[in-house]
Amino acid sequence: MSEPFDFDVLIVGSGFGGSVSALRMAERGLKVAVLEQGRRVTEADLERAGQDARALTWAPMLRRYGFLAQDIYRHLGVVRGIGVGGGSLVYAAVLLEPGERFYRDPTWSALSPDWSAELAPHYATAKRILGVAVNPYRGIQDEWLETTAERMGAAHTFGSVPQGIYFGDPHRFTDDPLLDGQGPARRGCNLCGRCITGCSQGAKNSLDHNYLYLAEQLGVQILAESRVTHIKEEGEGYRVYRRHPWKRQAQESLRARRVILSAGVTGTLEILFASRDHYKTLPDISRALGEHVRTNSEAIVSILAKDSAMDVSQGTTISTHFHPDEKTHITQNRFPASYNFMRFYMGPLMDGERPWRRALGVVGQFLRHPVRSTIGWRAKGWHRRVSVLTVMQQADNELRFVYGRSLLRGGRRSLVSEVAVGDRAPSYLPQANAAARIFAEVSQGDAQNVLPESLANLSVTAHLLGGAVMAVGPEQGVIDQNHEVFGYSGLYVVDGSAIPVNVGVNPSLTITALAERFAGKLAQGL
Repeated sequence: MSEPFDFDVLIVGSGFGGSVSALRMAERGLKVAVLEQGRRVTEADLERAGQDARALTWAPMLRRYGFLAQDIYRHLGVVRGIGVGGGSLVYAAVLLEPGERFYRDPTWSALSPDWSAELAPHYATAKRILGVAVNPYRGIQDEWLETTAERMGAAHTFGSVPQGIYFGDPHRFTDDPLLDGQGPARRGCNLCGRCITGCSQGAKNSLDHNYLYLAEQLGVQILAESRVTHIKEEGEGYRVYRRHPWKRQAQESLRARRVILSAGVTGTLEILFASRDHYKTLPDISRALGEHVRTNSEAIVSILAKDSAMDVSQGTTISTHFHPDEKTHITQNRFPASYNFMRFYMGPLMDGERPWRRALGVVGQFLRHPVRSTIGWRAKGWHRRVSVLTVMQQADNELRFVYGRSLLRGGRRSLVSEVAVGDRAPSYLPQANAAARIFAEVSQGDAQNVLPESLANLSVTAHLLGGAVMAVGPEQGVIDQNHEVFGYSGLYVVDGSAIPVNVGVNPSLTITALAERFAGKLAQGL
């Protein structure tokens, strides 16, 4: 091709992988742009989103242009962030390193002689930039969780979580306290409990306060409201095709020598599948695309305080955690007012490894005890009274995505979930129900399951991983250990879809560390 490239590097997605890549490529003096299908959000947007689900929700077909998406597939439900800053806008700022089981997992042990040692300096860098601090605040919800840990024989593992939150003075702005004076002025956490709907206080260290902020100071262009449809190999680089995400208007395609896909699992997989199978512009992408999709082996339970005057909403969304066994991790969650819609997701607590029996048990509870089974649907001040436990495991289970027409997407081409070989990603974890019962006893509340899990057998997660995984060759995965797509020089995947195993804890810090590792390796070859 004789015409020049528009950019040296085009990055698709502004979450953890994309933001790290943007900053590090800009530091090398490269011309970089980040394409993000969501909007830039303002302090006013974040304030509204904490109060009103309509301002929070991303559902363009329903004319909702917020920044929290909920996607339903045949076998799973996925929660994700869409906007400049990606998932950091709506994550609870929990930044944990995984346990040794993660590093030693045989699924990826051949890709590094020692993942723990190799990633250690990158975790350290990520913690510094993301401003990790141990949460200094505790409330009654944390006390209940501590007692739950004691009764489950895990008191020694209980503690405050490390978080990307600035715990300074909440009443005044302080000149950048975290990035050696290079970042924006900040206010400290005011304990509003709205981390998962965006922090209008500006205390949460979302990417627009660090990696993206620094990248823009170096000239990185962020092109918001720009949805990538597919990528075409062209000359010594790639052409990226895009359109407006809700106006359906085609936007000018862009050329770059290198393209980094960091659109989150579902976004990255959609682009790769469309490029290979629909537009046929990247026909040689590995047939392993869509395999080894992980939900972080996650389950969710809730406990509603019977006392209508109870208020557990003050604090960060997540503040404490514990490990009931070597592979399981449990955190508590507070919910803001705009999450009141979640009350209708809750139903009777039901055990059962067999999904159909569990579903019948739930239906039976609704029929026999309709008032008790729907108590949360009518509860006054529900969001102030509810405690939600997120349970994750470092365990070997998975699903897969294929590409085809789906009734859940109005018949258009999209990702379609399937059951993979081996253990399926769970919709039930006995440890979750056990913790919920103990927590309910401790707090004098009613324990409940999430109905999409207990009734519909969906694996519900906010921490989707895999699908374009790192592997030794194209028969096993989509990218090599340096994140480059097999068969396509200069095309990379740098987000959660690259991770071939369940992390077992909130994965944001691990995605950031892997992105730092990728950027360092790429810089060596520039």
